[in-house]
Amino acid sequence: MKKLTVTYLLLILLVALVMPIHASVTMEAAIDQSIHVALTFENVSSPIYNEIKQTFNITTIPLIIEKNLEQQGLTQVRWGYSQDVDFNNLTNSIHAKFFLSGSDIITITFNKTTMARRYQVRTEWRKFHADLAENFSISFNEYFGTPIANWDYIDSEKAYYNEYTGLDAFTASCKFILPKTAININAAGDTIFFETPPLLEDVLLNSPFLILGAIIIGIIVAFIYRRILL
Repeated sequence: MKKLTVTYLLLILLVALVMPIHASVTMEAAIDQSIHVALTFENVSSPIYNEIKQTFNITTIPLIIEKNLEQQGLTQVRWGYSQDVDFNNLTNSIHAKFFLSGSDIITITFNKTTMARRYQVRTEWRKFHADLAENFSISFNEYFGTPIANWDYIDSEKAYYNEYTGLDAFTASCKFILPKTAININAAGDTIFFETPPLLEDVLLNSPFLILGAIIIGIIVAFIYRRILL
């Protein structure tokens, strides 16, 4: 009887050790002048959730991304945030938002003919690894190492999407969302290219009529100034 009890205890312990972590992580990156990242962890077990809460803050992931890119020689990166991490104790979920910018993240140039904005968006930054607790880590390099050019493109959302579904109970998804006005969309390797129509200020600043108007105003001002002096 004692042998059976010991055997059962060992089996329970073994199962506990190999039980997968029931959790999911989703990341959405909305692109405009910079990249606005929303990162959400859900269904995290209570012990791990409580452990993450002790050390995780809004700077955790951006600092990991920054350091990871520096190791690749990519130093033209800026990041920031507008709100702190949202911990939901009822659902054991964690929600963090931050933004990334800099020429090693996103570059915007202009089509001199059409004045359309040309975007070159690098997505290598997503390939980071973070140890968030003793028994919980995320590795986007493992989950989403496939070049973004091979991801699913959802035309109705203008988004590149990939989902990790392994044999365990952990799931992860990542989505890069382009502006609704994006055109000429394509991807090569880990870089997304697209254009957006020119903004009104772009048209005005590059319009010959603006220069002509400035010249006319200058002439009028000079004429009035002379009249005052006379």
